Parts: sequence; C-alpha cells; structure tokens
Amino acid sequence: MSDSDKEMDGLSNGLQVDLLHPETDREPGDTNIEKWGFDVHPVVFPISLVIIVAFLVVTTILGNQASEVYSTIFTFITGNFGWFYILAVNLFIAVLLYFAFSKYGKIRIGGVEAEKEFSDFAWMAMLFSAGMGIGLMFFSVAEPMWHFGSSASSSMVVPPAFNAKGGTSEAAVVAIVQTFFHWGFHPWAIYALVGLGLAFFSFNRGLPLTFRSIFWPLLGERIYGWPGHIVDLITVFATLFGLSTSLGLGVAQINTGLSYVGGNILGIVNVPTGTIPQIILIAAITAIATASVAAGLDNGIKRLSTINIYLMFAMLAFLIIVGPTLYIFGSFTQGFGTYLGNFFKLSFFTGTIGGGTKLGSYTVKEWMGNWTIFYWGWWIAWSPFVGMFIARISKGRTIREFVLGVLFLPALFSFLWLATFGGSALWVELVGSSGIASAVANQGQTVAMFALLKQFPLGGVSGLLATLLVITFFVTSSDSGSLVVDHLTSGGKHDVSKIQRVFWAVTEGVVAATLLVGGGLSALQTASITTGLPFAVILCLMCYTIYLGLKKEYEILESDQFAERIEDISTKEDVSVNTASDGIVTSVKGGSDADSTD
Repeated sequence: MSDSDKEMDGLSNGLQVDLLHPETDREPGDTNIEKWGFDVHPVVFPISLVIIVAFLVVTTILGNQASEVYSTIFTFITGNFGWFYILAVNLFIAVLLYFAFSKYGKIRIGGVEAEKEFSDFAWMAMLFSAGMGIGLMFFSVAEPMWHFGSSASSSMVVPPAFNAKGGTSEAAVVAIVQTFFHWGFHPWAIYALVGLGLAFFSFNRGLPLTFRSIFWPLLGERIYGWPGHIVDLITVFATLFGLSTSLGLGVAQINTGLSYVGGNILGIVNVPTGTIPQIILIAAITAIATASVAAGLDNGIKRLSTINIYLMFAMLAFLIIVGPTLYIFGSFTQGFGTYLGNFFKLSFFTGTIGGGTKLGSYTVKEWMGNWTIFYWGWWIAWSPFVGMFIARISKGRTIREFVLGVLFLPALFSFLWLATFGGSALWVELVGSSGIASAVANQGQTVAMFALLKQFPLGGVSGLLATLLVITFFVTSSDSGSLVVDHLTSGGKHDVSKIQRVFWAVTEGVVAATLLVGGGLSALQTASITTGLPFAVILCLMCYTIYLGLKKEYEILESDQFAERIEDISTKEDVSVNTASDGIVTSVKGGSDADSTD
C-alpha cells in the first residue's frame, strides 16, 4: 500500500469512527476469559455449554421416549404458531425490498471507504454453499416426488393450495411450483435480513459481530448486559439446532448414497444403513471439518465452497446433457412463471380454513406443519448461522447490491437446480419408465436423488459424485457454523483461536448424532422449529432496529460535518470521492482512475 493510500485509509477510517461509531469505551470481547487456548465470553460461553450438555444428557436418558416428546412439541408449535411464521417471513421480504430500493440502498456496508474483501464469484460461492447446499441435495428430487402424489404412499399428496389429481401432468406443475416456493425468495429473505443487520452494525458501527449489536438503537450500552446475553444465547441454540437438522439430513443421504450406489447401481458392496452407520459417518466427516476449520476462512471455507460450486455445476451440466434437456428448460420456465403467478396465494396460505380436511394420511393443517411451517421454522433457526456468515464476507457492498445479490441470485440458481433434478424425476414418472416415486415411498426420501441418477447413463459415477457433494457441503456447513458460534461465544471477536473453532465443530457433530439417536428426523425437525420460534420474534424487532440504524447513517451522510471531512479527504493525492446522482457519497477510493459517480 502506498503512503497516499495509507493516509487516505487513515482519514476515511477516522471519519467512520468519529461520526458513525457509537460513543462507548466497550470493544468486542473486552471482558473475555482467555485460558487453555480459548478466548470466550464469560457469560454466553459457559451458559451455552451447560444447557447444551444438559440437553444431550436428557435426550440420551429419555431414549425412545424422546421421540414422543419431540413429536408433541412439534405438533404444538406448528398448530398454534404457523400463522406467525407465515406473516413474519412475508414481512421480511417487504422490509428488504424497501431497504434496497429506497435512498438507503446507496449506503455501503463498512462505510464509504470499505472495499470488497472477496470477488463476486467467491462471495456467491460461499453464501450459497452455506445457505442450502445440503438441503437442495436432499430435497431437490424428494420434494417434487412427494408433492406429485403417489398411490404407493398415502403421505405423498398434492399440496392443498392447489386442486390437482395426483400423478397427472397438472400435479407435476404443482409439485415444481410448491418446491420453488419452499426454496425460493422466502428463505433467502430471512438470510438477507439477518446478514444485513449483522453486517451493518458490525462494520458500520464498530459493534461486536453478534446479534446483541443489532439492538443498539433500542438498548444502547445495555446490549453488553443481560438483555444482550439472552439474545446471543437464543442465537447460539438456534444456530446449533438449525445446523444439526441440516447435518442430520445430510448424513442420512450420504449413508443412503453409499448403500444405493454400492449395492443397487454398481453391485459391489452393501453398505449398511441406519443410526449407527450414520453416527460413524458424522464422526468421520466432522474430523474432516475440523481440519478445514483449523485452516481458516480463506484456506478452508473459501476453498471448499468454491469446490462445491464447481461440483454442483458439473452435476447440473451432466444431467442437463444426458437428461430430458428440453423438458428441464420447459419445467424451469413454466414452473417459475406459475410460481410468480401464484406468489401471494402461496405466501399467505395457512391451511386454517378447512384445516381438518383429509389429505391422504394428513389433514391440511398437518400437511402445512410438516412442510411449509417446518421449512420457515428451519430457515429461521438456520438464519443466525447463514446470516452471520454472509455478514462476515460482505463488507464493501452497498445495501442495494447486498439485498439483490442475496435475495435473488441464489434463489434463481436454486430454481434451475430444482427444475433440472426435480423436473427430470417428474419426466421419468410421466414419460419414462417411472419407479422414482415408488422408491421414495418404500425406501424414504434419502434415496430420491440416487433413484433418479440410476435412470440415466453413468448412474454409478454420478451417484458417487452426488455423495461426494453432500460430504463437501456437510464440511462447509460445519465449518461455517463453527465460525458463527465462535463469534457469538467470544463476545463478537472477528478472529478466534483454532482450538475454539475445532471445539465447536466437534460439538455440532455430537449434537447432530445425539438428535439422531434420540428421535431421528422428528427430533431434528423439532429442534430447529422450536428454537426458530423465539428467534422469529427477534427478527421482527430487527426490521425496526436496522431501519433506525440506516436512517441515522443517511442523516450523517447528508450532514455539513460529513461534507467538510469529505472535502478534506478529497484534496489528498490519488484519492477519489464517488457520489450518487443525489450527491450522497457512496465510496472513497485511492487512484485517479476511479469514476466520479457511482
């Protein structure tokens, strides 16, 4: 860095600190306890650890009774609070679009001098891998097959928001549209809201990278007391249990993949399936994850996330080429159009009116709880992990760029992925030899991806590639989750010790394994949706606190004091001040070749 660049950086950083950071002597992690290689918050870390250990012990002691307890809790929450989940997630979309397209969209995360830490491709790779890699691999075939309807199982029915007969071409359209809805703009709105709040209050206000910081406009210095401790504790549990749901689903699919490819497709070896093999797999893959965690953000998570994207592109291209190419693109186009046309109908459907109507083995209300409400609770529980990780890698982007990037681009890629794999499965059922729906009905959802790949050339190779991809997603999810929990339990420090990251990577694996033992998928679903409920309340409050923060920032950007400081900076050699059309400063850069407007 040249002397002029250093001078500019010092001046502009001083500008951010002097005018925009809150007047407080507190710093991230300033009360931490440092011992045995750990650097932890004196309240959040020990209380989190005690409650997690207690949960694991109780689940283990309950044994078979744990599954019944989890089912009861799941039914209670989905039956009584489903309407709240639905309203909240729609609110998040509206708020984000307002932030992006209002005057606040010009504000840059990190301040006017902030530069992007990662390239656009690396940024997209990391946020997508963290966001829903394992989930897409698990549900991209299983969910369309389930919603397509099948006489092989009374649980596989056409979604209640539509009136279509199972197993027909109309049901195929409904299956794609419902899957688009569950994996489209709504989950990414949750992630974007959390990521925006964390990034803004950490990088623009200099506050700790934890959820307590988002409530500075309401609590002030009290975020460092018990109100802040409670917010971070809820966040730790939501992160751990939301992540455990994904890891549990992922390892179940890995187990099935190894068994199905090795036995059914290649005929080489029959890999056993069940809880014990899955626990062994969790242990083995967690060991790989700890090595990646220890390597750090750039060498570990970034590299694996990039590998994930290349593997996904390879699988996507392979199936588009060997599969029903025209049908895939037609499914994408028709499905996306129908999804947009029914966006509000799907978004606000609660199943309350006529909720007792039978739908196969379910009532309409039960179907909503098992699918849409579960998804929204899962995404909300998953959002501290994904949102904090996105915040960590998004410095230097404007609010508008951040919102549009996080909200739309990953969702559009998800649609293409779902149309390719889900659409190909529907083609097999409607036009081809069928058999995928019956495999899902008889062997479970984990077999769906591999039953599809078996229908096309090189089924064994592509099946192994799919299994490898789930493994790498497992590793990056564990990596990213460890990074996030580290931030939360270290008082918001951006850099934590390797031993601390490894500790949380191992803990995540233990929690996922214990939930599998204590109740399987039901336990995983209950854990995520239960922790998601109080966190949904926090997210609703977050909408208001982010607004207050952006409003204050914009007022300062318009102030005479800010204009005077910018005038001083702009006189320095090789410094360029970029402005929007309304005169608001959007960036301060070194180099005479910078544009005059932004």
